[in-house]
Amino acid sequence: MPKTYFQPQDLSDELPAPGYYPGCITRARFGKSAQGNRMLQVVYRLNDVSTPHQQVTDYFVIDGASPQGVSLGRRRLVQLYRACGFQPNQGDEVEPAELIGAHLRIRVEHHEWDGQPRLRVAGYRSYWSEEATPRLATSS
Repeated sequence: MPKTYFQPQDLSDELPAPGYYPGCITRARFGKSAQGNRMLQVVYRLNDVSTPHQQVTDYFVIDGASPQGVSLGRRRLVQLYRACGFQPNQGDEVEPAELIGAHLRIRVEHHEWDGQPRLRVAGYRSYWSEEATPRLATSS
């Protein structure tokens, strides 16, 4: 049986620099938050990022939380739909399946969770946006 060895990328905890990355949505589904609120979970695959950090998950609380929390979640969801090329209108049903496979640019930033550095989704932009989207320099 062949031996298995750790590789350099297995040992690195270095996160990609904050900024916009091209990517696509690989999964989108309704679920419940830890507090029992209805939410939409969206998983993105980032391009141009090392394997351990290619997948990042975003959560949109859309029912059951405070009015401000629900409003923020729904506004962010509209921004996501627009970045994916959809134009949602009042009364349109939120259908997670239509997001799967959509290409866009995902803005990530660093965030500490449970004592560990993580990537957090902070915004979206059309994949075809002509605006310059330089990555921000990391602070040492």
